[in-house]
Amino acid sequence: MSSILLHNGEFMTLLVMALALGMDAFSLGLGMGMLKLRPREIARISSTIGVFHVVMPLLGMVVGLYLSSVIGDFTRWIGALLLIGLGGQMVWNSIFSREDEHGDSRAAARTSGWGLFLFALSVSLDSLSVGFSLGTFGANLGLAVTLFGICGMVLAALGLAIGGRISHLFGEYGEAIGGAVLIAFGLKFLL
Repeated sequence: MSSILLHNGEFMTLLVMALALGMDAFSLGLGMGMLKLRPREIARISSTIGVFHVVMPLLGMVVGLYLSSVIGDFTRWIGALLLIGLGGQMVWNSIFSREDEHGDSRAAARTSGWGLFLFALSVSLDSLSVGFSLGTFGANLGLAVTLFGICGMVLAALGLAIGGRISHLFGEYGEAIGGAVLIAFGLKFLL
């Protein structure tokens, strides 16, 4: 019974982290959604982001597990500090980043080819750090990458689909909310 509760606790923790990481894809999707993308483009972009939200934390977790086995509990502190730093950076970017007048043309370049690859990579880099942190804690690898991929894809698609409608209400705060959640988990892992 206690293993089921522990598993449910881990599931909820990983789900909240996946949603927090997906908020970055959601908020960037809101901005790109202003291009009035077709459903086929939304599916292609969000699927690519979903794949990157699986690959990047998987890579991070493998490295984190390896380092954890080599240097032990010290990696737990490093993982927690990385979460806090990543969350702080997300909050900082949300508050102090400014859109420039060429934002639409840059967003259009992000919807295909290398532009899409680089966009998905940049949205998923924070997943690499979180994956490293989770690897140092020995989190369930399959569950984590599945949740990260699904949440990244769904939140990116949601952001792209509704971008033009609500970006002025929520878009600039989505990344800050995700960052605050990562800071909270980093502090929890330190204690």
